[in-house]
Amino acid sequence: MSLTRNAEATASQAADSRWLELLARAGFIGYGVVHLLFAWLALQIAFGDSGGKDGDQSGALSTLAEQPMGKFLCVAIAVGMLAMAIWQALEAAVGHRAERGRQRLYGRIASAARTLVYLYFAWIAWKVFANAGSSSADQQEALTGRLMESGGGRLLVGLAGLVLAAIGVGLVIYGWKKKFQKHLKTGEMNTHTRTLALRLGTAGYVAKGVAYGIAGLLVVVAGVNYDPEKARGLDAALRALREQSYGPFLLALVALGIACYGVYCFLQSRYRRV
Repeated sequence: MSLTRNAEATASQAADSRWLELLARAGFIGYGVVHLLFAWLALQIAFGDSGGKDGDQSGALSTLAEQPMGKFLCVAIAVGMLAMAIWQALEAAVGHRAERGRQRLYGRIASAARTLVYLYFAWIAWKVFANAGSSSADQQEALTGRLMESGGGRLLVGLAGLVLAAIGVGLVIYGWKKKFQKHLKTGEMNTHTRTLALRLGTAGYVAKGVAYGIAGLLVVVAGVNYDPEKARGLDAALRALREQSYGPFLLALVALGIACYGVYCFLQSRYRRV
């Protein structure tokens, strides 16, 4: 018991580190930049050509890396994402102490999931900096193909698609009900800033939810039809949306929503409870 308490005390002290807080807040700025570039790629897919870039976060980081000082910014984003992952890992371990019972359990599970997301983005940013390997969409397609060739692989691919689609639905609900505002220091905002944050957060989470939901459904279809090419994540989801009736218009709305989320990340950098 004493070892457990000592470990919790150490984790709690780390979670309250001023340097970790500053790095995490900087990470939100990097996260916002990635989503703004992601939105720009989605807009290009809607009405033109993405220049060969994947319509996802790896494509956004590749676009950033080609700009002056872009490689340095990719490293900075990787460091920020890693700091955010450490912060959320500590929250999953000892955080959400203001909540009780199931609410605290759900909060810690959500923090554990965010840890994986931020680690994934840190890994992508580092890979783009190092010019390593193929795009994330190509890798996802290859992984899906290998899974389908194994026993029960198509079932696993279908289940993964259902999980991704469920995450998309969850993001839409999370944004529409404005549940994200509990993580903001709304008391430090004036009326205009609070209204702006709520509108940006709502549009951003709903748009991301739509994109992830479509991506999940495409993964399910890939598993059912034995078609790994459909399992290319967000890139395939955006291109599939473009092919529908009024697709370019709908995709432009999704791109606008993702851009809203990018700007919302800048507000989180200042007002997020860390």
